[in-house]
Amino acid sequence: MQLNNVLSVAALLAGYASAQSSVNPTSTYYAPGIPTDAPVPGNYTGYLRPRVHYSPPRYFMNDPNGLHKGADGTWHLYYQYNPLTPVAGNQHWGHATSRDLYTWENQKIAIFPPNNYTFVFSGSAVVDSNNTSGFFPNQTNGVVAIYTLAEYPGGVQGTQYQAIAYSRDDGYTFEAYEGNPVLDINSTNFRDPYVVWDAAYTQWIMTVSYAAVFTLGIYTSPDLRNWTHASNLTKHGYLGVQYECPNLLQLPMEGQDEPVWVLFLSLNPGGPRGGSVTQYFAGDWNGTHFTPYDAGTRLTDFGKDNYAAQFFNGIARNEPQVSMGWASNWQYAQIVPTGLIENEQFRSALTVPRAHHLANISARGYDLISEIHNISAVLDKEVAYETNLGNGTVLANFDSATVESGAIYFEANITGLTGSTLQGIANFTIYSSVSGEYIRGGINAAGWPGIWIDHSNIRGFDNPYFNDKFSEEGLFTPAMNPVTGLAKSNGSFNLGVIVDHSILEVYLNGGQAAGTSSFFPMAELDTLAIRFGNIPGNASTTVGVWGLKDPWAEQANANGTVVGNTTQTMGSMRMF
Repeated sequence: MQLNNVLSVAALLAGYASAQSSVNPTSTYYAPGIPTDAPVPGNYTGYLRPRVHYSPPRYFMNDPNGLHKGADGTWHLYYQYNPLTPVAGNQHWGHATSRDLYTWENQKIAIFPPNNYTFVFSGSAVVDSNNTSGFFPNQTNGVVAIYTLAEYPGGVQGTQYQAIAYSRDDGYTFEAYEGNPVLDINSTNFRDPYVVWDAAYTQWIMTVSYAAVFTLGIYTSPDLRNWTHASNLTKHGYLGVQYECPNLLQLPMEGQDEPVWVLFLSLNPGGPRGGSVTQYFAGDWNGTHFTPYDAGTRLTDFGKDNYAAQFFNGIARNEPQVSMGWASNWQYAQIVPTGLIENEQFRSALTVPRAHHLANISARGYDLISEIHNISAVLDKEVAYETNLGNGTVLANFDSATVESGAIYFEANITGLTGSTLQGIANFTIYSSVSGEYIRGGINAAGWPGIWIDHSNIRGFDNPYFNDKFSEEGLFTPAMNPVTGLAKSNGSFNLGVIVDHSILEVYLNGGQAAGTSSFFPMAELDTLAIRFGNIPGNASTTVGVWGLKDPWAEQANANGTVVGNTTQTMGSMRMF
């Protein structure tokens, strides 16, 4: 029997899930040392600690989970969290909330495991505004979380199955469904459900990974409790060793009214740059089957540190869809520095929020545009702004006396290029006046335009798998005629960069290429140099540099500790 058929038969047995799992569906296990009535406290003042990229208060975080926009407009972020040590394992769902996706308030751990040998793996969350589940007869803001429970009896990998929990207080506390598990095929590699509402067919769609056999399962449900197997998608794109963290949703497409269905699929290990990576496929959805338009494999990021990105539920389908990804890589995530301040001990952060749509920019088509979302929310004072630079250089100091947060956002622009003058470079160097370390990057508008990052001169962490150079070229020509390959009369190139202590994000032309790189210097970076070269006389160059706010500083107590929301269930930052 073919693999697809075996999995299909197994999936149809999901109705017998309760007979296959020994877990008490409503039990909760609280391990010693994990706070249950308050958030985990954290220190956010270390020189490696990001300020505008979310990072956990302490210990280890990986995949973002349950991302959704609540009924009142609050953004909810849950994440894979080990609240006891700075390595993976012992997964719970950590929780933070925000009104702008940068100013986060840590909440209590949202979902605990049912016993001491089961972990709460990745999943998603939805606002069940129409009460399809029946959990919310008197409200429209009920939240249902759908996640994997992974058993490890005696430390040995056991069964993985899907469970749900519901929240009647906007996603701050959850109660496990007494009918769990809702989907169990008696598999040791069956995880990471992502659920969205399919308005065209009035149903919920779940995409879930049969991780070890390179297969994506698609299930449908009218009520989030009862799931029917619809189809499988097998061995598409890069395979690596296992599939993880799928997302199937609609993205707006430039030049057309109707959005396009897009499947995002992560794999680890075995990515083309090593370790973990995320790929995507545009295609058709007919209510049961997703069919990619072509066999091409497209990656979401040209760096190495953006994995398992998840999209926020609750955004209108005709608007750009917002995601956040795990800004690390499984090849080294558990051995990178944890910070030097007492009680800091954090590992990992997430990317800043990115707003996505599709556009036909390159010959391959269906290019993912990933813009920085709402960076204005954390822009602080202007550090430098220069116009008509030609082939000049701009220097900017952003030490703590100049930029309190130590984090900056800058742009470098080349405008006015024409078909006969398609050339010019804009390179940057960010360095430490204390240690002499530096990280470099830039864009080259000539030939097949490209973008690159190089952190080989950062010395705080070294590992054979920790690649220090990344680039992308030949795919992104936004100011060019796609037929002739010549630049339009007002051709332009834009470089946008976020530098946040130990994370660099680089964007070409408003997100037509995006790269994420973690780096770990021995001293804080504090100086920026931007240099233009080969700029033709008819073109113009502009640079802007802004400090970024430090949202955590406003929440820290006299000892520098961020304690999170301890005052009320609904969160002190909520606005009604």
